[in-house]
Amino acid sequence: MHERAAEFADRARDRYGVDLDVSEFESGTETATAAAEAIGCETAAIASTIVVALSGGDLVAAITSGANRLDLDAVANHYGAETASMADPGDIRSVVGWSIGGVPPICHETALPTTVDPMLTQYDVVHAAAGTPSAVFAIEPDRLVDLANADIVELTE
Repeated sequence: MHERAAEFADRARDRYGVDLDVSEFESGTETATAAAEAIGCETAAIASTIVVALSGGDLVAAITSGANRLDLDAVANHYGAETASMADPGDIRSVVGWSIGGVPPICHETALPTTVDPMLTQYDVVHAAAGTPSAVFAIEPDRLVDLANADIVELTE
């Protein structure tokens, strides 16, 4: 297992007391479509973690269904910010501790306010990044919401 995927699994066990089954795919799972194809599930069952920068510099995380597109204006409105934009990859790496394409919804270096797309709650199991662009883990949506200390909020287009 890739060292970053193993680190993610160790953090999940240490921080939350959960043993997550991390799967790795040679073809990569960097996009929701690629992940769904590799796993053999619907694209909508992919939980994509998107880190957003609010005006003022705060970062937040939005866990969206792979079938949906994040609405940055809705994110800004939800958090009472003037604007919201995709966070800088360097900021994501330094603050969240993971790199784009492999950002998991949990086990961040810094706790971020987090939302979950309600579409994900329609599935028995969803799949999310596990620290690398080729590693994923499966989890029940309610458990994901709990572990991520997230609010279920519609922030997609």
